[in-house]
Amino acid sequence: MTDPEAQKRLDFAIDLARRAGEFSLTFFRELDKLSIESKGHQDLVSNGDREVELFVRAEIAKAYPDDGIVGEEHAPVEGTSGHVWVIDPIDGTANFVRGIPQWCVIIACMKDGQTHTGVVHEPVNNETFYARVGAGAFVNGRPIKVASVSSIGEGAIGTGFNNRTEAENILPVVAEIIRGGGIFFRNASGGLMLAYVASGRLIGYTEEHMNAWDCVAALLIVQEAGGECVPYSRGDVIANGTVVIAGAPGVFEWIRAVSFKAFGLA
Repeated sequence: MTDPEAQKRLDFAIDLARRAGEFSLTFFRELDKLSIESKGHQDLVSNGDREVELFVRAEIAKAYPDDGIVGEEHAPVEGTSGHVWVIDPIDGTANFVRGIPQWCVIIACMKDGQTHTGVVHEPVNNETFYARVGAGAFVNGRPIKVASVSSIGEGAIGTGFNNRTEAENILPVVAEIIRGGGIFFRNASGGLMLAYVASGRLIGYTEEHMNAWDCVAALLIVQEAGGECVPYSRGDVIANGTVVIAGAPGVFEWIRAVSFKAFGLA
């Protein structure tokens, strides 16, 4: 689908995510100099997170001064254009601050509550996953598709939990995956695991609650790669977050049913 304005926004987001990734790597290479704070169980923030987010915000403000901006570490900016950029400077901070190379920069753009542009950039391996509505999903310019599977025994399912829900709720999901002959996977970066679903590396992902900046970009990428996702579950996803369940068509209903039961959802 040809849409010059939409493609312009996507190209901008890809370039910005890559530049933000390079900036993030300067902190990652000097971890002993990081200032780290705890916001809760395994919920960390560093001066690297804050500085990278300020950089991303400044670049968006220069390119799209009328757009809104929502990010994890700083106050939201109201816009007048109807477009809202939703950003996470470093998703997977717990990995980042411990020197584990599983973290990413996430940039999405939404309008009227719907994501039209999504980028997940993983700087260590220099992989950029991206999509815009109706144009397919890609990594570093190559088209990607979700896995072609018919049972959970054919791949691994990403699992996530955090301090906003009861961590024990994920345990029945893990148990059912094991009983079904599957493998559960967790790398502490929900955005990156969703990108792995889009590229067929994982066959699904489930988490009871994610904030918008962690998931909306990657959910678009999954959908454009042919995957299925449950709708946003809490109304205004930017304000309230959402349950996240995504997967390849052949296993999505199984993941959804098991997750809904474990999370106490209708």
